[in-house]
Amino acid sequence: MRRLIFPLVFGLGGGAVLVALGLWQVDRLGQKRALVSAIEAQIAAAPGPLPEVPDAEDHRYLPVAVEGRFGEGEILVLSGRKGVGAGYRVIAPFETAKGRRILVDRGFLPEAAKAAPRPGGAARIEGNLDWPREADSFTPAPDRAQGLWFARDVASMAAALATEPVLLVLRDSSQTGLPLTPQPVDSAGIPNDHLEYAVTWFALALVWLGMTAYLLRRRARPTG
Repeated sequence: MRRLIFPLVFGLGGGAVLVALGLWQVDRLGQKRALVSAIEAQIAAAPGPLPEVPDAEDHRYLPVAVEGRFGEGEILVLSGRKGVGAGYRVIAPFETAKGRRILVDRGFLPEAAKAAPRPGGAARIEGNLDWPREADSFTPAPDRAQGLWFARDVASMAAALATEPVLLVLRDSSQTGLPLTPQPVDSAGIPNDHLEYAVTWFALALVWLGMTAYLLRRRARPTG
């Protein structure tokens, strides 16, 4: 009997730890789903005015409506769209009626339509504020001569177009007939892998307990 005590305690203890980790991930899954639901409700809310001092944490996804006009210049961010192919996200400066300059993500431009005119001018636009976390140490430097970028880096784009470090991702506009398709902010990019993690921990717990049971059976056999 003494030969079974240590593997039994060790096996049950390890299994309990793995099950606890799985249950923790289930709890985290519920929290993340509640968070995503809250974000989706915020994204779809009625737009309000542009905050005086937009903050990347407090005002992320905030719905905003502004009037003004698009300024000169633009940045093309290499992108793609399912069912369409390669193209660009067009980032342009926008001067509000109150004299502020912000960045606006006007939407997706297919590669084939790169030469198509996309005039600026006066507009009333609605969208959501965002500070995308797309750039990292592996992101290539932008080709400033061509106005081609490989990620939406708000601070760098604002410096290049002389605007506030604020990006409004377009949802609706008074302008029509442009070769641009708005790509509004949504919750698709928010990671939620807790279900996969929970399944992994529970599967490991089953394997661990199965190996424990196998070891106990072997140790329980007579050694005649």
